[in-house]
Amino acid sequence: MTMIDVSAKPETLREATATGKIKLKPETIALIKQGKTAKGNPLYTAKIAGILAAKKCSELIPLCHPLPLTKVEVEAKVAGESAVEVTALVKTLAQTGVEMEALTAVSAALLTVWDMTKQYEKDEAGQYPSTAIEDIHVVKKFKQV
Repeated sequence: MTMIDVSAKPETLREATATGKIKLKPETIALIKQGKTAKGNPLYTAKIAGILAAKKCSELIPLCHPLPLTKVEVEAKVAGESAVEVTALVKTLAQTGVEMEALTAVSAALLTVWDMTKQYEKDEAGQYPSTAIEDIHVVKKFKQV
């Protein structure tokens, strides 16, 4: 097992954008919009969690290079009547890209939304039929040439 050797690569400006969403009950979305979730504002907290996760990516993903991040921007917003969408933009001046950092930011932000809203998602049987984290993917990758 090896972490890939990038020492021969030049440092270049690199950027990646990732996105994903969590489906929630319309009633939960309404609580978020009204600012009435018991644990506080899940959209704001998700942004902070995403930024922290991007910064810790190499500690979470075993063969991921630690990178000097120059920008991490996380947006969390209600998307329609039954979802929260998260988008993360990550930049660095380094020898390898930041896709993993962007994906990790989105994942942690969505998990934070889940943690802060799960109490509203249970059905009568104690299950979570409406809730799903999905479609986490890189939407843009940039490398200065």
